[in-house]
Amino acid sequence: MAKGRVQDRVAIVSGSAKGMGAAISRRLAEEGAKVVCGDIDEKNGEKVVADIQASGGDAVFMKLDVSQEEDWIAITALAEKTYGGLHILVNNAGVLPRQAAIDEMTLEQWRHTLGVDLDGVFLGCKHGVKLMRKGTASGGFDCAIVNISSAMGLIGASHTADYCAAKGGVRLLTKAVALECAEGKYRIRCNSIHPGAIDTPMIRNAAADDHRLGTQNEIFEMMARNHPIGRIGSPVDIANTVLFLASDEAGYITGAELSVDGGLVAQ
Repeated sequence: MAKGRVQDRVAIVSGSAKGMGAAISRRLAEEGAKVVCGDIDEKNGEKVVADIQASGGDAVFMKLDVSQEEDWIAITALAEKTYGGLHILVNNAGVLPRQAAIDEMTLEQWRHTLGVDLDGVFLGCKHGVKLMRKGTASGGFDCAIVNISSAMGLIGASHTADYCAAKGGVRLLTKAVALECAEGKYRIRCNSIHPGAIDTPMIRNAAADDHRLGTQNEIFEMMARNHPIGRIGSPVDIANTVLFLASDEAGYITGAELSVDGGLVAQ
């Protein structure tokens, strides 16, 4: 029987209860990874783990608020205790805040968005790298960090200053971490993915709440037209890209930003 592309590697995936995180967790497990799923949504997070286990995969769940450092300490400790270490970290958790003009955005909204979308990635990298460098489960594998940014971490958009700032910060944080991890004997790569519009519960809820541009279906049709490929992306599109970056196939890629956006930022 052929081995999977990330066979026997240990992964932590944040924001794993729904959408892209759930798809990423399932895809890594399908290819042989042991997955530690983390999310504030315990009910759906446990369901993802149950689905993975029912399909013959290996996964556990822990409640994770990515903006809280103690939660990152706990989930990396769980990965070490349960599986012996860490090879793959996917910083996927994020929020898509309500749109607001810069002169009307509250400091509370700004801080909340950056607290989850940027601080959460910093904390994940900090504690993920710490465990990866211990090498307790090296097994001859390289380690990989994949940070989920956004197309709006590469291009600006009005009424989303907090989101653009956070996701742009993830882009350069990724490069800094990649350079640090390239030094010395530690084999840790770090790359960012920049999705366009992806059909997830988060984006559907955002479209349902914003009636300025029409109904949810009309907003989705408009978003599809804005992407040259002519459709909104699927969570599996992102999951497959994460799998590639986490595998040995991407062994010479670090500090890179990969747009998975149907051509959106190429325009």
